[in-house]
Amino acid sequence: MKKLAIFLSALFLAPLLLFAQQNTDHDQKMKWWREARFGMFIHWGDYAVLAGNYKGQQVKRGGEWIMNRAKIPISEYQQYARQFNPVKYDADAWVKMAKDAGMKYIVITAKHHDGFAMFKSQASKWNMVDATPYGKDVLTPLVSACRKYGIKLGFYYSQAQDWNNPGGAAARKVASEGWDNPDSTKIDAYTKEHTGHWDPVQTSRSMSDYINKVAVPQVKELLSNYGDVAVLWWDTPTNMTDEFAEKLQAVLKLQPAIITNDRLKRPNYPGDFVTPEQHIPAEAMAGKDFEVCMTMNGTWGYKSFDDKWKSVQTLVRNLIDIASKGGNYLLNVGPKADGTFPQESVEILKGMGSWMEKNGDAIHATQKSPLPSLSWGRCTKKEHNGNTILYLSVFNIPAGGTLHVDGIKNSVVACKLLANGKKLPIAASGNGMDIGISGISPDPIATVIELEVKGSL
Repeated sequence: MKKLAIFLSALFLAPLLLFAQQNTDHDQKMKWWREARFGMFIHWGDYAVLAGNYKGQQVKRGGEWIMNRAKIPISEYQQYARQFNPVKYDADAWVKMAKDAGMKYIVITAKHHDGFAMFKSQASKWNMVDATPYGKDVLTPLVSACRKYGIKLGFYYSQAQDWNNPGGAAARKVASEGWDNPDSTKIDAYTKEHTGHWDPVQTSRSMSDYINKVAVPQVKELLSNYGDVAVLWWDTPTNMTDEFAEKLQAVLKLQPAIITNDRLKRPNYPGDFVTPEQHIPAEAMAGKDFEVCMTMNGTWGYKSFDDKWKSVQTLVRNLIDIASKGGNYLLNVGPKADGTFPQESVEILKGMGSWMEKNGDAIHATQKSPLPSLSWGRCTKKEHNGNTILYLSVFNIPAGGTLHVDGIKNSVVACKLLANGKKLPIAASGNGMDIGISGISPDPIATVIELEVKGSL
């Protein structure tokens, strides 16, 4: 009877122990990512040659989608690769800009929806080495630069949509969304009948052929030829099936520590984090890691006429807001065809880096805010030696020289400005405490107060 009890106990506990171990392993894998909080997205490909322009028109919603939006035939689109010669590409400079801005990782488009691989591929001649006058793999120097500066590197890979390699999927977009094409009616009728495709070559093979002969082999190349890959960033699972997804998922075994997002195939392949795009969640996402991906202006891939640049203040406050909710910020740069970052992006990165140099502790390795909603700014926290450090990022300095913080009853260990260490007076008040801020020089982006209290919150 005793042996039976032991057996039943073990039978009951085994799944719980396995679940606990899996959670521990997952948390360990996610540790660097959760501490990073800030990364750089890079959308770069042969579409940069067009820079959003086609047949003398500015293509709406173009950029990296220009082939689809303008319904450019494969044979014509491939000619632009012959003009793609980024002789000014300097991977070291790119990575250093990311590091100086306070970013901890980079995700670059190894292959976007147009199917153009930014690396040497045996699975398709439609790649950076074989199809351009540049003739070199641009990922290899980026890997070296990331190792030099201690930056993690991940690859974006469009696993389903591929408008050049036959069999790849194509999301249907009506022609009028791109440009004033005189053949719009005819094209729209064709794409409706051919699952979004506009060129007969695109449907000359099955999607199964594409997955087996292009997508799976190329993901294997990416995970085999560049050392440790930190992130695999899938995108737009158009026409994906669980069968296709499983084949791609199996390749991830080549990199056991790799982190993936939620865009391989919903809902059965949720990945490790969710990906709000171009918007910040209203509140923390309970039980989910999340990463907000966002552009600096209005586009991902380079467009010569997109001048709607966000301010440094807006972007830094976005970063603070996201970190206060326990998320990451993946901020995009769309390099030009010559291999340089737009000057506006360079200046924005410098501006963000200037703030991060003084206040980065309020972002990196922080956790979401334990406080109720704050009218004057945001809060992040760290736990240290049994105490709690709160970073109070103040967007709007209250009049009267006093900052009231609700929800804190703990004894105060220290209170100071993070940027210069200036000590600030503090006193209990109501359901929280008041911090004296008269006489400080406020930062126009965000003034950060470091408040350490005893115990946990």
